[in-house]
Amino acid sequence: MNTALETAQPIEIVLPIEGMTCASCVNRIERFLSRTPGVAEASVNLATERATVLVDPALAGRDELVKAVEAAGYDVRAERPAPTSAGAPARGLDAELAGEDVERDRAQRLLLVQSLVAIGAALAFMALMFGDVGALGMTTVNRLLILPATFVQAWSGGRFYRAAWRAGRHGSATMDTLVAVGTTAAWGYSAFVTLWPEVVMDAGIEPITYYDSAAIIVGLVLLGRWLEGRAKGRTTDAIRRLVGLQPATARRIRDGVEADVDLAVVEAGDLLRVRPGDRVPVDGLVVDGVSAVDESMLTGEPVPVTKRPGDEVIGATVNTTGAFVMRATRVGRDTALARIVELVQRAQGSKAPIQHLADRISEVFVPAVLVLAAVTFAGWMALGPEPRLTYALTAFIGVVIIACPCAMGLATPTAIMVGTGRGAEAGMLVRGGEALEAAGRVDTVVLDKTGTLTAGRPAVTAVAPAGGTDERNVLRVAASLEQGSEHPLGEAIVRAAGDRGLELSDPAAFEAIPGRGVSGTVDGAPILVGSVALLREHGVDPDAIVAIADRIARDGATAVAVAIGGTAAGVLAIADPIKPESREAVAGLRAAGHDVWLLTGDARATADAVARTVGIAPDRVVAEVLPADKDAVVARLQGEGRRVAMVGDGINDAPALARADLGVAIGTGADVAIEASDVTLVGGDPRLVGTAIRLSRATTRVIRQNLFWAFAYNVVLIPVAMGVLYPTFGITINPAFAAVAMALSSVSVVTNSLRLRRVDLRPGRARAVRTLSA
Repeated sequence: MNTALETAQPIEIVLPIEGMTCASCVNRIERFLSRTPGVAEASVNLATERATVLVDPALAGRDELVKAVEAAGYDVRAERPAPTSAGAPARGLDAELAGEDVERDRAQRLLLVQSLVAIGAALAFMALMFGDVGALGMTTVNRLLILPATFVQAWSGGRFYRAAWRAGRHGSATMDTLVAVGTTAAWGYSAFVTLWPEVVMDAGIEPITYYDSAAIIVGLVLLGRWLEGRAKGRTTDAIRRLVGLQPATARRIRDGVEADVDLAVVEAGDLLRVRPGDRVPVDGLVVDGVSAVDESMLTGEPVPVTKRPGDEVIGATVNTTGAFVMRATRVGRDTALARIVELVQRAQGSKAPIQHLADRISEVFVPAVLVLAAVTFAGWMALGPEPRLTYALTAFIGVVIIACPCAMGLATPTAIMVGTGRGAEAGMLVRGGEALEAAGRVDTVVLDKTGTLTAGRPAVTAVAPAGGTDERNVLRVAASLEQGSEHPLGEAIVRAAGDRGLELSDPAAFEAIPGRGVSGTVDGAPILVGSVALLREHGVDPDAIVAIADRIARDGATAVAVAIGGTAAGVLAIADPIKPESREAVAGLRAAGHDVWLLTGDARATADAVARTVGIAPDRVVAEVLPADKDAVVARLQGEGRRVAMVGDGINDAPALARADLGVAIGTGADVAIEASDVTLVGGDPRLVGTAIRLSRATTRVIRQNLFWAFAYNVVLIPVAMGVLYPTFGITINPAFAAVAMALSSVSVVTNSLRLRRVDLRPGRARAVRTLSA
């Protein structure tokens, strides 16, 4: 027995599907894929025309899934060759998108030509049929029209027959079935009247033909699909813009020689030079030089960030002023850009739970419409006025043409595609439709402290000299001694001196004293840097700085005492500094009606100090919490009936992120936290928490608007097409109007989703999002 096969992890396979036109198609393909042995989950997206399948590789592979799709009556497009190197998957994706663009453009051109030919032919038919035929007579006119009408029906309308046949072979019916049945009824009856007019007249029926109706229906439906295709193409603009950010080449330094090379050949460990104005080619670390890098594509923050040796740079960001040399650390599919593109693609292919209602209805929609159309025809033939056949046929065609399952199929995926793409451009990566819907229901937001509200690394926040000592000298001397230390507090002191441009001296006789601090000599003077207790142990009187140190401790910071030449010279306040955006982030969440909590493993005094600064109420602070207890706190809040969003960045936050109704990870944090989350804030700006919730609510609102329109359209207009208004008002629906209405229903849903592209997601712009929902 093969244990490896038994324990194989499910893999994800994406299949590009051809021939889908409505929600019924989606539902049918999902059913066939789900029945395939080894398939754990199958999700089909009408807007992206892709099936995403989670499958056990030991039981099934791509070939089995393709057979399942074909058994459902649809085709799978051939796989595109993968990039030859892992170095540039985004460029491979760029090529794939370009290939799809070529295919889409070709298909769109054919659609437009076929629709214009059909519409033009219909107008010509109308001119002949309703004009002054003179000596020709209607019988002759009909015989002149039968050949061009048949050509339009077969060429322009051929796609409907092919798709209907594929579905019919497997006992299914789709949107194409409705169009094929409706236009065939109009064309077929007209052909019969043209070929055997005497039979019709002997039956007392006027020999009226409907070539114009069949042609105009085909033309308008195709034109609607062309407009829909154009609109759907715009929903993937966000991915195209992201992929387009990656440069094609990098300037590699090898053996002292610089050369521009294709990005595909760049490997981890390569040295790369980035000149002013260049895009950073891949992720890496600066090894030489200082520059300001525009990371707005990643974080949404417009202010360039200064990068020095040792700092991380992200591929596709823009170097602004200086030049630097970097060492590549992540290339290909491991880069931040490639991961962002992958996350956005996954999200755009997902479904929101609200879509399941539309899926259930779509299962029976087309068969129900065909039954209603048959009942309508029979009812008009039995009860309608003369000419009964004309009324019955017109009503039958109107019912099958006006019904539109397309709008139901597009209502959710188009909104999710635009919403998640718009979020990615603003620095928010949403995992999928479920996360969008969950975010819209959140009423309680739990914030971790370290790395979420604070910078996540210690920094000198204040220098308090004593006894007339110069503030800059206190920091300079302390940093000079700490150059030999590996302690995080020591690194913070050295970093602070560097930021202030202080020139450091080389220390002598350096000694690290565990739990106390460090001692040594700087410029010939004995120096102590550490706790107040360290000074006492070395015979230094700390009375001049004790009060200062106590005040710093009460404020939640660490007090580091400095003694120079046996005298207490001052105190350094070191803390994890609060992000400048944190107070605005909390205020925004509270203004939106969210209950905001602070959850941290830090000491109570530190937690209270941070809460006071950012505006969180004292009774909403939970401090000194172990990692396992964070999960329990979230569970307790959920037990009170709250919908909880947990925001964190560390490994210790991962269980709570997974437990919460919505997990929001700070993108600057640990990978495990990001994997456990539903939303990732790429740049670490806490204000994006509120922005993500607002975007989710706006997207969910658009989905509901789309579904309402899709259902209301069918509920209202199908009965009108059946003729329920005729007895009272004498109103019936012309088949040409039915075709226009059906086409506009799909286009309107996509257009409504595209409104999300206009949402201003800059922090503090809540009004812009609310305006969308007005």
